[in-house]
Amino acid sequence: MTIKDRFTRTIEYFQSIFPAAKTELAYENPFELLVAVILSAQCTDKRVNMITPPLMEKYPDAESMAKAEPEEIFKFIKSCTYPNNKAKHLSRMSRMLISEFGGTIPSEPELLQRLPGVGRKSANVIASVIFGKPVMAVDTHVFRVSHRIGLVKNAKTPLSVELQLTRHIPTELIHEAHHWLILHGRYVCKAKNPLCYKCGLSEFCIYYRKNRSR
Repeated sequence: MTIKDRFTRTIEYFQSIFPAAKTELAYENPFELLVAVILSAQCTDKRVNMITPPLMEKYPDAESMAKAEPEEIFKFIKSCTYPNNKAKHLSRMSRMLISEFGGTIPSEPELLQRLPGVGRKSANVIASVIFGKPVMAVDTHVFRVSHRIGLVKNAKTPLSVELQLTRHIPTELIHEAHHWLILHGRYVCKAKNPLCYKCGLSEFCIYYRKNRSR
């Protein structure tokens, strides 16, 4: 099977099972998503969605959050992973958003990465979800699933996975493909005990081919 055929069949499958794939982070505006994405680092979306409502009720925009000290923000996010660091990130991010971007969230990943707490993956999530940019955010699910299916080869870093995926996925589908891979990794192609019997990609999946005889 050629790499082109592998991508074509994978995309067709995901389009059939995830026709309206989107982030599972709950948000009502770009600032809320930015906050949620920062909180989601090494933390489940479910936990983040429990944290954000009271946090955003107290600090609904960059202006109000910029006035808060990290210690005040910490009280609302202490149940997530690394709350001390994330409280500092949210405080500094809000202040920079006001001072350098006039309170408006930039659409370009390069500018988003200037914000405290926003790395390449997080920047790509924001740019993709809010602005529909053709960028691929590579988290652990995307990294694992793309390797198992055989969409990438010799890709040892998230960046190399990102570049290989964006090279073969049609530009207009890249922002959606990010969600396909995450959802598939979260609910079917799990890190431990993947549910291969539920997967319609097993016919050409490299991981399944290597492990089905075990």
